[in-house]
Amino acid sequence: MKVYQTNEIKNIAILGSSGSGKTTLAEAMLFEGGVIKRRGTVEAGTTVCDYNPVEKEYGYSVSSTLFCVEWQGRKLNFIDCPGSDDFIGGAVSALNVTDTALMVLNAQYGVEVGTINQFRYTEQFGKPVIFIVNHLDNAIADFDGTIAQLRDRYGKNVVLIQYPVNQGAAFNAVVDVLKMKMYRWKPEGGVPDVLEIPAEEADKAAELHAALVEAAAEHDDNLMEKYFENDSLTEDEMRLGITAGLATRGMFPVFCVCAGRDMCVRRTMEFLGNVAPTVDKMPHVRTADGIDVAPDPEGPTSLFFFKTAVEPHIGQVSFFKVISGKVKEGDDLANANRGSKERIAQLFTMAGQTRTQVSELMAGDIGATVKLKDMRLGNTLNNKGVDYTYNFIKYPNPKYRRAIKPVNEADAEKLSELLTRMREEDPTWLVEQSKELKQTIVSGQGEFHLRTLKWRLENNEKIAIEYLEPKIPYRETITKSARADYRHKKQSGGAGQFGEVHLIVEPYTEGMPTPEVYRFGNQEYKISLRDVQTIDLEWGGKLVFVNSIVGGSIDARFLPAILKGVMARMEQGPLTGSYARDVRIIVYDGKMHPVDSNEISFMLAGRNAFSAAFREAGPKILEPIYDVEVSVPADYLGDVMGDMQGRRAIIMGMNSEKGYEILMAKVPLKEMASYSTSLSSISGGRASFTMKFASYELVPADVQEKLLKAYAESKEED
Repeated sequence: MKVYQTNEIKNIAILGSSGSGKTTLAEAMLFEGGVIKRRGTVEAGTTVCDYNPVEKEYGYSVSSTLFCVEWQGRKLNFIDCPGSDDFIGGAVSALNVTDTALMVLNAQYGVEVGTINQFRYTEQFGKPVIFIVNHLDNAIADFDGTIAQLRDRYGKNVVLIQYPVNQGAAFNAVVDVLKMKMYRWKPEGGVPDVLEIPAEEADKAAELHAALVEAAAEHDDNLMEKYFENDSLTEDEMRLGITAGLATRGMFPVFCVCAGRDMCVRRTMEFLGNVAPTVDKMPHVRTADGIDVAPDPEGPTSLFFFKTAVEPHIGQVSFFKVISGKVKEGDDLANANRGSKERIAQLFTMAGQTRTQVSELMAGDIGATVKLKDMRLGNTLNNKGVDYTYNFIKYPNPKYRRAIKPVNEADAEKLSELLTRMREEDPTWLVEQSKELKQTIVSGQGEFHLRTLKWRLENNEKIAIEYLEPKIPYRETITKSARADYRHKKQSGGAGQFGEVHLIVEPYTEGMPTPEVYRFGNQEYKISLRDVQTIDLEWGGKLVFVNSIVGGSIDARFLPAILKGVMARMEQGPLTGSYARDVRIIVYDGKMHPVDSNEISFMLAGRNAFSAAFREAGPKILEPIYDVEVSVPADYLGDVMGDMQGRRAIIMGMNSEKGYEILMAKVPLKEMASYSTSLSSISGGRASFTMKFASYELVPADVQEKLLKAYAESKEED
């Protein structure tokens, strides 16, 4: 493969809902570009892009796949992205390193929830979008309905380049209103016959051509003047206008394809080669420090690594985009994130798992290398004297949690290593070794996402695992003031142990003053502030530790031991063993012994005094509450709301968005354990949701009672 210059390179993400035909379209593009000699199928597991064993097993894409096609003197780099929302990380990564998005729609179903979700990301990243309406040979294909849905949601910027002459089982022709020709295919597809537009289609074609000319002229002042003068534009002038409209998202062109029969794929690629923007025409990347980096082949070499994969017999394959400069085999570069050095021994362009070796890649190009020593996803390699780093890929929050453990406990260490490695391949898998819950928690985008992880561990790595319902990270706090004292005394020959602590506990909120007097029963306790420590707890909330000792009843050197004892009990709350938070503790009195007092005595006295006071201070359990936003078709809103209310949700509001309702609620994490599965079942897979931690709130009394009972039973079993 020749070395392509920056102005000859186009980077394109292929997006769309599951079942829209992205991978089949990619296969047809590879065939038309001469990369493969025969088209494979998803059903047979023979496509270039779905080559992982798990993809062949389930019949859908689980990771993004890079391939490139040389076309009309250009290099088209494509990234075929998974359609399921469970694997959205692949689309997010791809959109950050590509410049145009092909949004593939299934003509049977029109605008689906996956379309909407992925389009939002193109909006977020400011990427041009070309709509591809696929499956036009299906008996229930509805091109006009699909276009109506697109225009209802995305407005007049949706502009037809083509429309089908005869959609359905007999589909074999489209009218192209840019070329003003009809394309007709033989049953095997491929190269079409280019014909004049039939008389019966002439009026419709002329009307759509005029709309396209006007839309193209809107995005260039010179073209607008020519349009006013001549009431028309040449084909080349229209291309200029469409390119300008694409770059500003002022135009979303629509193409027709039947990817499975290779119809109109060649014409779509011609359009991409002619009209899609090249790398040098798109906004520049900015570093983490805000430095603007142009895709200049003569600039400093800077490579951003956006994907890693582990291939059999090869090891780690690292995928990168050349942000600036150029990279050659044998280059020595510095990892700006890890401080290490790397040598680029080999460079490749990719077509699925097939690698083609190249000698050099220019700014804007996308490629891969192997066997780097210390490379991680998101890292940057630069040449000497450059310290660029990039942090522009932001992955969505996880939505589905499970505890994971090996069936054989002897595999625990191996499982930990595998999870760490596999997260490098898919950063939307989050792995937490929870000291608090005593579980390894794996979080992902949905049930399918974690099911895929399990399949890969059991089939590829030969390690049997099981998923469990994850424990909930409850918190404990208090609701009123209380007082307690505790004397620790132990004598067993020789030096003994003695320490006595008197303390007050109360709930703490930010900025609250410390009272000068506390009353418990008929007795007053005056407070004299000697020292105040405010501790930000690792698990959230605060502990405020107040020294109010007067008269030397406890030596100051024992106060750290008292605090240590209190912290030990905060880490294992008296109610359920959960972390405690938002407590103020005032140590106001105590006793010590000139010989027997020591740190361990006061640590135990402090821990037990705190535990006793905590139990008298109206202790309550707090649970994590999440902000949940559900995007659901209006037809299913009632069912979704009913399900939410059964999950102790508080509905915060609703918005309408062109056929979809956006439901906002606050929901306890406990009730979200299998929500992705339930929502899919309720809505037929047409709804989606996001969730984000909001706060800790008191659990209802009946829930607290159940938790206390369950904890007591677990302690009895232990």
